[in-house]
Amino acid sequence: MNRKDYRPATLLVHQGKDRDPATGAATVPIYQASTYHHEGGTAGEYDYARSGNPSREQVEEAIALLEGGTRGFAYASGMTAIGSVLALLESGDHLVASADLYGGSWRFITGVLPQQGISCSLVDTTDTDAVKSAITPRTRALFLETPSNPLFQITDLRAMVEIARQHGLITILDNTFMTPLLQRPLDLGIDITIHSATKFLGGHSDILAGLVAVNDKDLGKRLKYFQNAFGAVLSPFDSFLLSRGIKTLQVRLDAGQRSAGELARRLTEHPAVGRVWYPGLDNFKGRQLHFSQASGAGAVVSFELREEQQVKELLGNVKLPIIAPSLGGVETILTHCWSMSHGAIPAEDKIRQGISKRLLRLSVGLEDIEDLWEDLEIGLS
Repeated sequence: MNRKDYRPATLLVHQGKDRDPATGAATVPIYQASTYHHEGGTAGEYDYARSGNPSREQVEEAIALLEGGTRGFAYASGMTAIGSVLALLESGDHLVASADLYGGSWRFITGVLPQQGISCSLVDTTDTDAVKSAITPRTRALFLETPSNPLFQITDLRAMVEIARQHGLITILDNTFMTPLLQRPLDLGIDITIHSATKFLGGHSDILAGLVAVNDKDLGKRLKYFQNAFGAVLSPFDSFLLSRGIKTLQVRLDAGQRSAGELARRLTEHPAVGRVWYPGLDNFKGRQLHFSQASGAGAVVSFELREEQQVKELLGNVKLPIIAPSLGGVETILTHCWSMSHGAIPAEDKIRQGISKRLLRLSVGLEDIEDLWEDLEIGLS
């Protein structure tokens, strides 16, 4: 059987290589080498660690297989992955991006790209007419999140692909929330998918990593050129940890998703909670569209408290969740979006997007759900 034909759970465990070709070891070793011997003065498969490393290739092959792409790339962080993909744009180009974005992406798109002569329009990408209206003769790409972070806006990926093809645009999707297990954007026609592998793919809050997968071989060549030229690659040790994390993604995500669904339901019934965002809820606005392009609701829930004072009380009283600007770990992580994950966004922009000081994001980990709920109830009370 061709490795690409394996089902996701099998691919996660065996990935591109499931043993060291030199020794048969059950894991690909950490090749902690910066350079490689050139036999007779001629380079072999590897010449310098920035250009290629067997440990890094392991995870690059893995993300390509998991996303159904032709090529994968591993970077030193999720933001490095985003910046490297957006390096496909040139001075004078224009980018259309989702208005509801992870704060780091917003900062890069609005702060760094303009310094490089690249303009950007932030629009509600759930509105196809708004996207069409934002496209100019200089537009070269669409940058998307769905579900968006933190308000779970659902963008119709098939519609975005159709618009992009009509205008000759590259489509880029941050797939961190869903992972390749729950959403396969390349199958829907998206050109490039990006992951902060720091989150669910790594899964243990112990690495910084970014992954990218592409379908088009020409795009792959362009990204490889920039990866080698820029050099912000994932280290061999972090590649080893990421490969190990990927192996358990399905069991971790299945467990987190089950608990997230139940916690979302309970939060909707709690008197201290004014609103809950989670695609698995029956009354979730974009539920039908989400499940037409994804196979699960994920393990992240956003909720808004009724009173601002309750935020301080909740953050001060919960004991189990890590209070931090991240997600996707084995431990539950509670984020105050206003001051943490989206702290880089000016207050007026956050308010305009619907991000209030009462908004929290809960990445559900592997703890017993009853312990989690009892802890949250104490904080909410």
